[in-house]
Amino acid sequence: MAHNLDFSYRRSIRLKDYNYADYGAYFVTLCTKNKQCIFGEIKEGKVRLSALGAITKNCWLQIPQHFSDVILDVFVIMPNHVHGILWINNSQKSGDEVRRFGNIVASSLSSIVRSYKAAVTKEINLICNQTGTSLVWQRNFYEHIIRDENALEKIRKYIAENPLNWQKDPDYSSSREILLDLPF
Repeated sequence: MAHNLDFSYRRSIRLKDYNYADYGAYFVTLCTKNKQCIFGEIKEGKVRLSALGAITKNCWLQIPQHFSDVILDVFVIMPNHVHGILWINNSQKSGDEVRRFGNIVASSLSSIVRSYKAAVTKEINLICNQTGTSLVWQRNFYEHIIRDENALEKIRKYIAENPLNWQKDPDYSSSREILLDLPF
């Protein structure tokens, strides 16, 4: 097979050899494509969700219905990103499952996030009368493995205070143009 120079290889941002299906708490951040502020706005430190933001929230709340080993902790839907803590309570550890590029281990953090993003995209594409690739999400997602109670409390506080700190976000000024080009 010839080497295709046009193909961009993705470097994994996950910890090598870490099993992301293991029991534990994971802090995840998912950003919108081009950091578009489509999920709503922040007024007086409170999130006011758009119709797209409401879809995003509802899909988040449905994660445990699709992944019985997942427990939701605190989360926030911001104008251009989602922060949340997911607990994976996988009592049936499967150390035999090895992740190779292209396959996702069932009930792993990647499969949960991939399914969530797909559900949100599907719902939003229906409303916006779109088909094909996602106009919603940035590629990939950010995660942090929460290792102790102190870190858990700091992250919970960060998530809860995120709307209060929106004006400090570099994307705050662009949020004033949200929803102008949406088809509803």
